[in-house]
Amino acid sequence: MENKEKKFLTVAPFECAWRKDLKFREAGRGCVAFDAFAHNDVTVVFRENVGSQHYHYKRDSSPHYTVIIGSHRNRRLKIEVDGKTVVDVAGIGLCCSPAFQSYWISIYDGLISIGKGRYPFQNLVFRWLDTNPNCSVRYVGLSSWDKHVGYRNVNVLPLTQNHLLLWKQVDCVEYNGDEELEDEQMGYEKWGLENFLESWELFDMFFIVGEDERPVPAHKVILQASGNFSLSSSDRDVVQLQQVAYPILHALLQYVYAGQTQISETQLSSLWALSLQFEVMPLVKLCEEAMERFKVNKKLFDSGKTVELSYASSQLHSGGTFSSGLPINMQRLQQLRSTGEYSDISICIEGQGFIARAHKVILGLYSVPFAKMFTNGMCESSSTEVCLQDVSPAALKAMLEFMYCGELRIEDTEDFGTLLLQLLLLSDKYGISLLHQECCKMLLECLSEDSVCPILQVVSSIPSCNLIKETCERILAMHFDYCTTASLDFISLDETTFRNIIQHPDLKVTSEERVLDAILMWCMKAEKLCGWGVVSELMINSTSESLFKGRLQPVNDLLPSVRFSLLPYPLLKELENTFLSRQISSFGDLVKEAINYIECRVATHGNDQNVRFQHRRSSYKELQYICDGDSNGVLYFAGTSYGEHAWVNPVLSKRIAITASSPASRHTDPKVLVSRTYQGTCFAGPRMEDRHICAWWMVDIGQDHQLMCNYYTLRQDGSRTYIRCWEFQGSVDGRTWIDLRVHENDQTMCKPGQFASWPVTGPNALLPFRFFRVLLTAPTTDASNPWNFCICYLELYGYFH
Repeated sequence: MENKEKKFLTVAPFECAWRKDLKFREAGRGCVAFDAFAHNDVTVVFRENVGSQHYHYKRDSSPHYTVIIGSHRNRRLKIEVDGKTVVDVAGIGLCCSPAFQSYWISIYDGLISIGKGRYPFQNLVFRWLDTNPNCSVRYVGLSSWDKHVGYRNVNVLPLTQNHLLLWKQVDCVEYNGDEELEDEQMGYEKWGLENFLESWELFDMFFIVGEDERPVPAHKVILQASGNFSLSSSDRDVVQLQQVAYPILHALLQYVYAGQTQISETQLSSLWALSLQFEVMPLVKLCEEAMERFKVNKKLFDSGKTVELSYASSQLHSGGTFSSGLPINMQRLQQLRSTGEYSDISICIEGQGFIARAHKVILGLYSVPFAKMFTNGMCESSSTEVCLQDVSPAALKAMLEFMYCGELRIEDTEDFGTLLLQLLLLSDKYGISLLHQECCKMLLECLSEDSVCPILQVVSSIPSCNLIKETCERILAMHFDYCTTASLDFISLDETTFRNIIQHPDLKVTSEERVLDAILMWCMKAEKLCGWGVVSELMINSTSESLFKGRLQPVNDLLPSVRFSLLPYPLLKELENTFLSRQISSFGDLVKEAINYIECRVATHGNDQNVRFQHRRSSYKELQYICDGDSNGVLYFAGTSYGEHAWVNPVLSKRIAITASSPASRHTDPKVLVSRTYQGTCFAGPRMEDRHICAWWMVDIGQDHQLMCNYYTLRQDGSRTYIRCWEFQGSVDGRTWIDLRVHENDQTMCKPGQFASWPVTGPNALLPFRFFRVLLTAPTTDASNPWNFCICYLELYGYFH
């Protein structure tokens, strides 16, 4: 084992090591963790295909990312895209020549994150987002510059839920007020309970300490959540401690407010006694342990030397929360909130009245704006009531619960998404950075094609949510057909956001006609789904000014985003004679330009490089149903290696995978379903799932592919076991299924060997899936084997990517 650990890979200068196992499971998404030993230039390359031993990123003309740790003689961190430097920062994540040092680098749709340490997704040191991401990178190369670099313990990890941890590092907008709190301009990252240590700001009690009767302010809710100080609920409680020296009380309060303190050895017993008096038990235990060590070995302490005492799970503050860094009893704190004990502020909502009681110091801990509100002489400084505007009562209650328990607890109900967005706005308004981060994390977890538009409407106005906004825009662009057909939510997007989507490099559409329809619907603020034909008819009795109103200019600005030259020639001729062409000059010009391009196969004015005349790089290939048993389906296409050579059974060539509800056998043979040869007996047997009997056939078209399925074909085997009730479903992950077509008492199948095909319609036909299955939901016509799913052929059609 020891020898194995000593083994490592040495990469010579100007070379690169490639291993086929150093490969992301999903293109554009993965993490590589490794140890490196180098004087400088630990260089990691990410590209679509494996390079050669003598590969060097400076000579690579294909798209790639390069991360260089310890560039410029171990002084800088660099990131290069296709050989061009995009990041060059000083002193971050440098190399270590005396020994191996651990690093990790993750890529998630262009978000490159770099960290140090053995544990990936922790200790983030730098992050950069590529606004035009290369989502094809998959292989990892270990390279060097002018000196040897040693690598070991190299592992490639998938990005599943772990990438969400990186979003905790998303920068939040700091509160930038004109006034200063305690004569300092403080960023939230330096703001914590320690700022309120012995502060007269927001105090509601004080100690009288020492013979000189020195007043020391504190906060009841903090003290009572960390011990038992026998405080009353009256205003301005006073605790007399003339017999206690100030350094003793200061050490106690510092421990409560900061999680750590220092005290001289001679005063240790006095601190123990005071901690015991106020029942700050973690500090009592620490004092006892220190005194016991002193008794055992007096050499441990010199007379008068300070002793450092830290809370057991104390960590450096990064936001001043009631997490593991402070000796705060969270259950006690939540109890104080629920009872309202020691509360000094009532929170109301305009038009709603009283909502809850709280403690100013807790609000100020999480929110610099709240702290300023209560301390800078505003009316709230002396008032026991604050009235908020434009706030949801449910969001306010969730915010308070987060402040007192440190966790965001929202029940998974129908209003979950709405409440989460309200909380995001509330946290942004009052600068509650930690709540903002938790909302961002939850939004990413629940992000889907159905939620992306409502989320975009909110986050587009929040500067601190740029990363989420860009992620949402990319998701909407990649599911453009569905998002502009399933609902009209996209109509409410602002012009900049909508423009970003239709001009996004990853925009995926089944036809440019979809882009045209979406632009026209957005510009006229359509109240129902419609196509360009309806809009043209409306213009018969209306003008473009009255139809598009305030969005007339965007019509002219957005129409060039439609690649008219990719539309069928007959459709272009039809568009040329519409009222759209007659009333909107830019529309007519673009249509004529496309017709001229198709007829002459040249672009006017030297525009042959214009994107309007180029296919989208992310467009789908149309594989449409022609007739039963044709050679135009997706599974047949996979058998030709996607058009590269003669057909081979795609199950045998491992282009696709087919599984059944029963184990593979002579008569349950996956390759039969995509064979070009008829099989007389082929069935999937029954199984129990969720206490229900069922039978199914499932197709996996591969991790690099997706299909918007709009038609599918089945063929009965030689038996008379005809299906009547079944579901055709799609899935992204093979676990969560969405119905694409539901068959109830379908009498289509009635002959052995019969083909039958069905269209898939509705919004779900515009969702791309990797997995598909036909699921038998009720017995067949065969009484002897009612749950045998007897088909010997399956084909899928639609838009393939």
